[in-house]
Amino acid sequence: SNAASPAARTAMAAPAMQQPSANLKADWTNKPLLQRCQELVKVIDDYPAKELHPVFPWLVESIFGSLDGVIVGWNLRFLHTRMNEYNTVMDFLDPSGPMMKLVYKLQAEDYKYEIPISYLPSPVKASIQEGVLPDCPLFHNKLQFPMSGLLTLSMSLNPFEYYMFNFAFSLIVPKVGLSHGSCSDSAYFVLVDAYLKHFLPTEGNVPPSPFSDPRGSVAPPAPRSPSVPYVGYGVHSTSLLKRHISHQPSVNADPAAQEIWRSETLLQVFVEMWLHHYSLEMYQKLQSPQVKLALLQYRLNMSSMLCQPPAPPGSGTLHTYQEPFNPTEEHVLVVRLLVKHLHAFSNSLKQEQATSPSTHSHASPLEEFKRVVIQRFVQQKLYVFLQHCFGHWPLDASFRAVLETWLSYIQPWRYTGEKSNPQTDVQNRTVPDKWASFVQENLLMYTKLFQGFLSRAMRTDLVNAKNALMVFRVAKVFAQPNLSEMIHKGEQLFLEPEHVLHHRQPRVFLTPAHSGSFLSSRQPAGTDAVFKVKSHVYGLEGQDCQYKQMFGTELRAVVLKLIQIIAQARQTAKRISDHSAEAAANNSFLSWFSVSSSDPSYTFSGGEADDMGECVKKTHEFLDKALDYLCQIFRLNSGQLSQLMANLACTEDDGGSKQLPDCIQSENGLVLTDLGRMQIINGLRRFAIEYQGDPELQPIRSYENALLVRLLFKLSTFINDLMGDHMEALCSRQDLLGRVSRHYLTRSSAIVEQRRRSPVTRQARGHPQRARLSLRGLASYRTLLLLLLLYLFFALLSFGLLSSTALILVIGLVYELLLTPNPQLKQTIQTKCYQRFAL
Repeated sequence: SNAASPAARTAMAAPAMQQPSANLKADWTNKPLLQRCQELVKVIDDYPAKELHPVFPWLVESIFGSLDGVIVGWNLRFLHTRMNEYNTVMDFLDPSGPMMKLVYKLQAEDYKYEIPISYLPSPVKASIQEGVLPDCPLFHNKLQFPMSGLLTLSMSLNPFEYYMFNFAFSLIVPKVGLSHGSCSDSAYFVLVDAYLKHFLPTEGNVPPSPFSDPRGSVAPPAPRSPSVPYVGYGVHSTSLLKRHISHQPSVNADPAAQEIWRSETLLQVFVEMWLHHYSLEMYQKLQSPQVKLALLQYRLNMSSMLCQPPAPPGSGTLHTYQEPFNPTEEHVLVVRLLVKHLHAFSNSLKQEQATSPSTHSHASPLEEFKRVVIQRFVQQKLYVFLQHCFGHWPLDASFRAVLETWLSYIQPWRYTGEKSNPQTDVQNRTVPDKWASFVQENLLMYTKLFQGFLSRAMRTDLVNAKNALMVFRVAKVFAQPNLSEMIHKGEQLFLEPEHVLHHRQPRVFLTPAHSGSFLSSRQPAGTDAVFKVKSHVYGLEGQDCQYKQMFGTELRAVVLKLIQIIAQARQTAKRISDHSAEAAANNSFLSWFSVSSSDPSYTFSGGEADDMGECVKKTHEFLDKALDYLCQIFRLNSGQLSQLMANLACTEDDGGSKQLPDCIQSENGLVLTDLGRMQIINGLRRFAIEYQGDPELQPIRSYENALLVRLLFKLSTFINDLMGDHMEALCSRQDLLGRVSRHYLTRSSAIVEQRRRSPVTRQARGHPQRARLSLRGLASYRTLLLLLLLYLFFALLSFGLLSSTALILVIGLVYELLLTPNPQLKQTIQTKCYQRFAL
């Protein structure tokens, strides 16, 4: 009977349920996925809804995984196009596939399924536990009150809502395992796109359900009486949770609601589950005055009651809660897909209906839905979501996903479907004037988040090409012709004096989500752009907000500082590029015939020079263009930019990259200052990361023979022990022989220079360096090859082994003396040679 309650239906369906349940669950995990899907299709087609009703929750959990993450399900986020099961899963879960057919079959019978509120986003869950119904209609008439109290509260959802809730929730469950492809190629990502295109179509209407109930249509979940505004956005019920909400009897479905209720439900579930993760304090700030009043009344009533059950732990005041949630890169990319499709969906509205108020009353519900979908459903929560990401995301290149989501939202003109001239440069396309109202009604999306990005950019290593690319992307978007003028106009409208609104009563600025039903609440005829901008800003930031102008003097100073950091990063990139070129030259074939470097950390440069050189070229390009775009946005003339560059050049001395970061001397060595940390982060200066220990004891390199290294170390140690005093006496002499001995037998000057440029302790610097002989250079394969070639060359000239060895020693000594970097030794040698020739 249609009049029977869902509980009664469940009881009647229990005996008949055993057969399909047994057939499906038997050996479920042992069967291949293709066979499972084939069996499911047959069961969905053959069995009636009353027997499929108990199987539905188990099936949804088997596909999407359990809400607590214990059951993994089909792992849609790991399933990629290269896998064999991909096409089978996509066909089964398609919007027109067997699974959705099951949903519609159960929807026609008005079955209900419960979801514990513990799986809702934490701000919503805490609000419900405090006794206040959230504003979103998704939660209205859905709460089931058990006798045990609010701790076990649950929501009663229809099959479509239950299916979409589990589908959306599976995105925010932590991943288990490693993905072997791009998340944009996963089955989950493709399904999100398919559901959006099906239920929020840019062309035509939402396809009707293939099933009908005895009343003639699948009823929407929240039927309304003719006197109640449709759907009830912003119609805030002040009734509290302590009043049990009685379900309304089924009535004939409203034709207008019938057309788009699935579109609304899909969007509400996606927005609530994906964009509702932030601090509860922020959540309460976004609530309507009616909800805040209800919360106050509830607390007063609770405090006046003498006997109250103990409060659950952690359920204190709303303002003490903080959401411990950081979205993943995959999560943000799915949100970007949602934003892009909603822009395309909204922009598919017929032009005459979008601009002419007289046509609103004649528009279909879907067209009316397109007109307000961005402002009423997404703007508020997306703004807070992006603000949360800007403040909590790590300072690395993965922030690109958040950045592109933001840039997609603030450029709706990119998703109009209009074909532009491919020969026209994107940067030269002027933003049409018709988008001025969008910019004004989303002013904080442009100004406040731009300020947040500036704060991040100034703390990011801009020498990194990926970080430089992000600065370039933002500057390029905001430099689009006419966009900065629109933003400036929006700021002027917001800053207009309050007296211009004296004719509007009541003087309350409405937030996008608190302006009533989207089919019934339209702005009064006298409402102008000033009122809209003020409503937007006050709705998101509160009426006590301190607005900081994007083109004001304070932010302009921040931009100038960023430009200076960009210029410094360009100089650092140039120095790295020059160093990479030198390293590439030193690693050429001819360098094999040079004597091994005396630098004990020579090999730490590795083979990174080539890759770094390529990245530096990109960094140069991105930063140069970013500078040009920033000058266009903030109207900086060439004189101001030249002055900035001149000031920067004055601060850079000849030492350049050889300067140490700014630091202070302490008893434990050098300690970085805040300026020094900024210099290191931006690659402006750095400490020399070099081996500071005994050069003879450093790890064996790949270009050295390990056996020779050990043998030569023992030999040199024996010689140093035997002849150490004599070598010290030679090094203490002040004549030519003493200076040559100090050059070959000690490296104290090089080590002192290295340690002066590294944050080592005083104890390490205080250790004296004794004169000693080092033979480790002979263990290098390069040196061995060079010696072999020299012995072969002298053998061809008929020199013996001893004479060849003597000649090689003489050539090595002369070559080393001629290339020595010690100017005092060079001068001494030149003086001695001059004196010999003069005699």
